[in-house]
Amino acid sequence: MTTDRLSDVTTGTDTTAPGADSTDNVDYAESRETTEGRVYHVSGGDWDDVLSDADHDERMVINMGPQHPSTHGVLRLVLELEGETVTQLRSVIGYLHTGIEKNTEYRTWTQGVTFVTRMDYLSPLFNELGYCLAVEKLLRVEVPKRAQLIRVLLCEINRIGSHLVYIATGGMELGATTAMTLGFREREEVLHLLEYLTGLRMNHAFIRPGGVAQDLPTDAHAKISEFVKVMDKRLPLYDKLFTGQPIWRNRLKGVGYLPVDACLALGVTGPVLRSAGLPWDLRKVEPYSSYDEFEFDIPTSTEADCWARYLCRVEEMHQSLRIIKQVLKRLDEPGPVMVEDKKIAWPAQLSISSDGMGNSLEHVRKIMGQSMESLIHHFKLVTEGFKVPPGQVYAPVESPRGELGFHVVSDGGTRPWRVHVREPSFVNLQSMPAMSEGGLVADVIAAVASIDPVMGGVDR
Repeated sequence: MTTDRLSDVTTGTDTTAPGADSTDNVDYAESRETTEGRVYHVSGGDWDDVLSDADHDERMVINMGPQHPSTHGVLRLVLELEGETVTQLRSVIGYLHTGIEKNTEYRTWTQGVTFVTRMDYLSPLFNELGYCLAVEKLLRVEVPKRAQLIRVLLCEINRIGSHLVYIATGGMELGATTAMTLGFREREEVLHLLEYLTGLRMNHAFIRPGGVAQDLPTDAHAKISEFVKVMDKRLPLYDKLFTGQPIWRNRLKGVGYLPVDACLALGVTGPVLRSAGLPWDLRKVEPYSSYDEFEFDIPTSTEADCWARYLCRVEEMHQSLRIIKQVLKRLDEPGPVMVEDKKIAWPAQLSISSDGMGNSLEHVRKIMGQSMESLIHHFKLVTEGFKVPPGQVYAPVESPRGELGFHVVSDGGTRPWRVHVREPSFVNLQSMPAMSEGGLVADVIAAVASIDPVMGGVDR
């Protein structure tokens, strides 16, 4: 909108510049007169300009989504087709925008966990871990060893659940309903276990700055061991039902090809990059939370197609079980689960009431019976939060979809000055045109599924 054609809609004053034609506003927007003055209507006609080059007799433009089942209702793909061949693909995002990054600026550092955990809602514990690692980097504190073990344990359980959703939804989009029923069946085992360990099935807010919210239940070892036995028994079913299945193999093999040089050029990470041959996994190349103390392999392939991504993710679930078994052997070692600094430690040392909500009466009596200064300190810590030294850091973790990095800036206050996330789904999504253009429209579905994007992370 040009500055010489402004209208004051509050007073109704026409501020058209002298010499300018007041009726010549149709060039950029339609207008109408109201009791409050002239109002302009700006439409989203830019897509007509973007797609003008696709106006050919032999080609047509179609929208896949945002209501298409394969895009889960929140992703729009604009496809230019010549027959059944995709000649051009564009992605349109923003249908699930939540403003989580901005919201964290208006909450304390601890409250920020409850926001970031809702970004990639299929792997919430990785969001919490990356955010907390950044805050701890600014605080210059080291998390107790037991808290690190619990973090590794929860993240690897979560990784299995996320990959199961990839198989379930990807299979459903390709018409393999058995993959959907089996994948969600196993995912329920994951969610039941996470609910038992953290109190919630999803969006746990269990990993906190300085450690974890509380220690694991007393019989957690037995519950986790039972989960490992179930998954060791059921994971081989996927090889029997899908890996050796000719229809599944032919549907994925040679589809969505993206070589390693294209991955590097586009910034693609995670299973998509490893399926192209580069064993880049932050748990190995830049270890965090004691990952360097565990033995596990990084599955790779050189086929760089949807088939290779499927095989990599299935093997990653086996490797996650391998890590969980190693953590179990060390869980009997007692120790704190939160830093000792009392100005950071709340609310890890809480005692929950019998209904699972709020503080127990014993905890309240203990606080009230100590001293007025102790009560005031507790109140201020809960309401205002703790201060974080000024500075900026970047803390990456290896999420199920790739490098999940948190750029966090502090101005020395009790709230973040800025939180910006390097979200792997957002970055990986730009590889769709390279995977799909020149292929069949039916293969677009397989290519999108192989990226495994979560739109909550894309539109954060």
